[in-house]
Amino acid sequence: MKLDVKTLEADMAGTVDVSDLIFGLDPRADILHRVVQWQLNKRQQGTHQAKSRGEINRTTHKLGNQKGGGGARHGSRKAGIFVGGGKAFGPRFRSHETSLNKKVRALGLRHALSSKIKSSELIILDKAEMKIGKTKDVKAMFEKLGLVNALIIDGATLNEGFARAARNIANIDVLPIQGINVYDILRRKNLVLTKAAVEALEARFK
Repeated sequence: MKLDVKTLEADMAGTVDVSDLIFGLDPRADILHRVVQWQLNKRQQGTHQAKSRGEINRTTHKLGNQKGGGGARHGSRKAGIFVGGGKAFGPRFRSHETSLNKKVRALGLRHALSSKIKSSELIILDKAEMKIGKTKDVKAMFEKLGLVNALIIDGATLNEGFARAARNIANIDVLPIQGINVYDILRRKNLVLTKAAVEALEARFK
């Protein structure tokens, strides 16, 4: 499959051959959903916790007489029915991470990339470099390319000037190829890959 390559100035810069095994799949929503759910579960901290009845430091002295008080026969102030008592079935410290096979994760990334081509939301850039990173200049370039909400993936290292200028723009994310993931691809309207990123993806799935 051949895709057009553009420059930051929105000019044509030739074409690039991409593998149909990576960019030419028929996207499956069930696989994308599984991978996104796995990502969100993995990043959830799970540090929420409420004190149970056994963790409350209050008196266990019987509140009143067994009979004649006209109320319930409580034996501890730690009970959840009292203010300051333990929480019954409250949240506990735990891991929310779920398991997902590596093959499914890799397949999900390929389906996410293919979905962007199918919806005509993929742009290939010759390179994403600027000597002097100014947000005003980068914003003007993005307007020429029609980028308002986008994820930009570069090679193994980011150009410092471009990354510094682009990070000040709302709804624009810039990541190295190591950070590419299904959730970020799907949450942004456009996906922008540099030629270095395409080469890295081809080598990764070779």
